[in-house]
Amino acid sequence: MQSTTIGQNMRVHGRAFSHIASFHPEITALRRDLHAHPELGFEEFYTSKRVHEALKVCGVDEIHTGIGKTGLVALIKGRGTTQSGKMIGLRADMDALPLTEHNDFAWKSATPGLMHGCGHDGHTAMLVGAARYLAETRNFDGTAVLIFQPGEEGYAGARAMIEDGLFERFPVQSVFGMHNWPAMRPGTIGLNPGPMMAAADRVTIEITGKGGHGAHAYQTVDPVLVAAHIITAVQSIVSRNVKPLDSAVISLCAMRAGELSAMSVIPGSATLVGTVRTFSSHVQDLVERRLTELCQAVAIGFGASAKVTYERMYPATINTAPEAHFAASVATSLVGRERVVRDLEPSMGAEDFSFMLQVKPGAYMRIGQGEENGVGSCFLHNSRYDFNDDILPLGAALHASLIEHALALPSI
Repeated sequence: MQSTTIGQNMRVHGRAFSHIASFHPEITALRRDLHAHPELGFEEFYTSKRVHEALKVCGVDEIHTGIGKTGLVALIKGRGTTQSGKMIGLRADMDALPLTEHNDFAWKSATPGLMHGCGHDGHTAMLVGAARYLAETRNFDGTAVLIFQPGEEGYAGARAMIEDGLFERFPVQSVFGMHNWPAMRPGTIGLNPGPMMAAADRVTIEITGKGGHGAHAYQTVDPVLVAAHIITAVQSIVSRNVKPLDSAVISLCAMRAGELSAMSVIPGSATLVGTVRTFSSHVQDLVERRLTELCQAVAIGFGASAKVTYERMYPATINTAPEAHFAASVATSLVGRERVVRDLEPSMGAEDFSFMLQVKPGAYMRIGQGEENGVGSCFLHNSRYDFNDDILPLGAALHASLIEHALALPSI
């Protein structure tokens, strides 16, 4: 086994890593070009074009475009002779955020108000790097299905690709994805055999009262007062309805009522907007029911009414145990047992790879990209975030190694 050191104390082993490290500068150049040209979900026209060009240079067998609007799928066939017909999927997200970048390096965003603040530029570059390696070596028996997905950031691009026939056209046996994680040091990989990310639901509470003059509040039904009591009351749902061993978060994050210039006008209505995060459907059902009951009851108690709209946006991202154990074993072969976290704590954030895991077995992983001690790094969705280019070869090698192990060549 060969060993190469890239970055700060990052020791990685394996033929795939050594091979990919040789074209690390090219992957970095692609990543930085994508970073400089961020695009929102379903608007990744430049990104899709650059990925398409790169995949052609890599020598993949087929490129399918326009899946889920701006998504791409590349196929690479192994050199095995068994004609097993097996397919394994690898997924990377491509879109950016509506966020103004405050970095000052040469590859900062050239588009005002948009930036790659979550590392999807790095995820895309890693999968292109894996494509180049797999097309050059083809040390597997079956077909690698490389999925470049649009619209992860709130657009449900994974669902759009699935509805566009992704898995009917490319019937993979399993699918794998990964996300950079600044809280973990470079050269580490984390996952668990169950929930990785929470379901993300949107809650809108529309309160209707009776407006009037602030000096004669007794003649009104004040929706601001009702909203205040609802904000306080809903915090009891998790503490008094959800079992302590389960998990849930309810956050009412925005409120609109009246006009700031109208200091003596009690408005006739108020609206609250927030999010609910859960890991299981039964807790999700419980929170939705209690939110509706509680908001309506509080409003009625003040002579007002409340309409609760509960939208289930992204389901929970839940790894299937066999695929999670498999991915952990592959990761161990690259970075060693001590650098693979097999019981990584789930995050209350959300991820639309969850839609793929609802219909196919698979696993979602985190790849460390922060400082060596995992502390002090700029976290995701931050205006000064940037992807750590040192980890590009490791991410690409992990993708490629999943294919080589899942679609292993027959023993001679």
